[in-house]
Amino acid sequence: MKRRTFLQASAGLAAATLTTPSFGSSGHSIGTDKGGFFKISLAQWSLHRQLRSGVLKVLDFPVKAKKAFAIDAVEYVNQFFADKAKDQKFLTALRDRAVDHGVKSLLIMVDAEGALGNPDKRERLQAVENHYKWVEAAKYLGCHAIRVNAGGQGSSEEVGSACTEGLRGLSEFAQDFDIDIVVENHGGYSSSGLWLSQLLRKVDMPNCGSLPDFGNFGNYDRYLGVQQLMPFARGISAKSFSFDERGNEVNTDFARMLRIIRDAGYKGYIGIEYEGSSDEEYGIKATQKLLLRLSQQIEPALS
Repeated sequence: MKRRTFLQASAGLAAATLTTPSFGSSGHSIGTDKGGFFKISLAQWSLHRQLRSGVLKVLDFPVKAKKAFAIDAVEYVNQFFADKAKDQKFLTALRDRAVDHGVKSLLIMVDAEGALGNPDKRERLQAVENHYKWVEAAKYLGCHAIRVNAGGQGSSEEVGSACTEGLRGLSEFAQDFDIDIVVENHGGYSSSGLWLSQLLRKVDMPNCGSLPDFGNFGNYDRYLGVQQLMPFARGISAKSFSFDERGNEVNTDFARMLRIIRDAGYKGYIGIEYEGSSDEEYGIKATQKLLLRLSQQIEPALS
C-alpha cells in the first residue's frame, strides 16, 4: 500500500469510525468502577499453538478474546499474518471483526523484519523501512503502536548507537501516523532494563517508549528491570508460565510487579501473555483471574 493510497484509505476509515463505539473503560477494563488502576488485554501469542495448528483462525482472534475470555482489547503478532501487512482486504476484515465485537486493537508485535541495531548502515536503513508497512497496518487497524526489537551485533555501545539511529528513524516515520514505537525487553542487550532505558533516553522521541515484559530478562533482576522501564511504558506484558495451587504465578511475583507499575503512575493496559505448556485457554484464564484478584487487593496510587 503506497503512502498516499494508505492515507486516503485512512481518511475513509476515520470517517467510518465516527459511528463505531468508544472503547474507553468498557467491557473488561478494570478502572475506577472496580477500584483498579489498569485494564486487561490479550496478546495473540497466548494462543500461538491454536493459531499455528489452524484450530484458531487469525481473523477470529478478536472474537475469541471477547467470547471466550470477556477481554475487549487485543495485541497482534505479525508472525501470524506476516504476508498480510499490505493486504487491505485482510486488514479490513480483521479491523471490522474487532470493531463489530467491541474489541479494541492496541498494537502489533513485529518480528523478523531485520535488526534496527544493525551496524551496517545500509542494512539498518533497510530494516527500518521493512517496519514501515507495519506502522501503516497498525494505523489502519486502529492500533496505537507497534512493538519492535532492539537488536544487533557488536558491543553494547555499538548496538546501542546503531539502535538509537534505527529507532529514531522509525519513530520519525511513525509520527506522521500517530503511532508509537515501543521496544520490548526481548533478548540480547535489551534484556537489561538499564541498557534499554538508557537507549530510550538517547532516542529521545516522544513516540518511542517501552513495553516491559515480566519475563525475557534472563539473569537480570526482572523487578528492577520493569521499574527501570516504567518511565517509558506504553504497554505491559504480563508473561506467565505456570501457577501454584493458590493461583499465583510461580516464576513472577505478580503482586510485587503490580505495585511497581502502580507506583510508576501507570493506568493503561496490561496484556496477558501466557507462554506455558499447559492448555492455552487455562493459562489465559489463570493469568486473568490472578490479575483481577490482585486488582482488588492493591490500592491505586494517590493522585
